[in-house]
Amino acid sequence: MLYIFSGLPGCGKSTVAKMLSEKLKAVYLRVDTIEQVLRNESAAFREMGPEGYFILYALARENLRLGLPVVTDSVNDLNLVRDSFRDIALSSGVPFLEIEILCSDPEQHRARVENRISEIPGLKVPEWQAVMDRDYEPWRRDHLQLDTAKLSPAACVDKILKASLPF
Repeated sequence: MLYIFSGLPGCGKSTVAKMLSEKLKAVYLRVDTIEQVLRNESAAFREMGPEGYFILYALARENLRLGLPVVTDSVNDLNLVRDSFRDIALSSGVPFLEIEILCSDPEQHRARVENRISEIPGLKVPEWQAVMDRDYEPWRRDHLQLDTAKLSPAACVDKILKASLPF
């Protein structure tokens, strides 16, 4: 199964995605980690394009074909990217669940962004204004939406597991 996370930086997405991965013993793939490795290794990647996502897609596809559950952790802000993840699951013959994590309380979200410390060496976390200015396309299809202003990370994981039960 492919668990496809999306959400703005600082909403709690990585916390929930990691908890789910631990619970399922799933492969955890985070685009921030991939992109930072590229930046660290080559000046050509200082300004990141789609390369990190392309690598994430390949790693997800390979692990799904091995029969492993995969959790992808990325902002996933464009419908084109969302479609790509869905297509990977379909072409791999596995079910998928699209999950949007949000924080509906702007003050809480801002505090999370402003007090965030990256666990990825060298990764510069975005500032609040950059998060607010980000072009985040509205979803075009049904997906599981979880609000971390109202739900704990553990409650989010429980809801994800319940939503994936038919699979």
